[in-house]
Amino acid sequence: MAEHDGTGPAAAPAPADPPPRRVRIVLGEVGRRGDADRLRTDLAEQTQIGEALVRGLVRAQLALAMRLAVVVVVGLGSLPLLFAIAPGVAEIKIVGVNLPWLLLGVAAFPFLVAVGLTYVHLAERNEQDFVALVRRPER
Repeated sequence: MAEHDGTGPAAAPAPADPPPRRVRIVLGEVGRRGDADRLRTDLAEQTQIGEALVRGLVRAQLALAMRLAVVVVVGLGSLPLLFAIAPGVAEIKIVGVNLPWLLLGVAAFPFLVAVGLTYVHLAERNEQDFVALVRRPER
């Protein structure tokens, strides 16, 4: 038999705490949150609203690409036309090389790189605007 010091009844072991209650997350509860959550849900579930938002982003990117394509076509396409209309310009030599060769063979590449970098910068800005629209706080 175990000895008892007589100061009180023997202490019984404390019962274990019950495990924490589990919480179920249901998609129906998402609709009760703010507008931004609704937009994110519309995008994730590909609803008509989400599709409209994505179509707007794609349309903005396409419009940007078309505008810069016009810049390239006008910028590079006008050079042969210039040389055909004004043959004297085509006879100009710089460092022993005809001007058309320099413009179309050398200067065209930095021009295309600049247009490409401009496109990337503006396309990223369009995407940031789209993300800001989706993440904006509820008003």
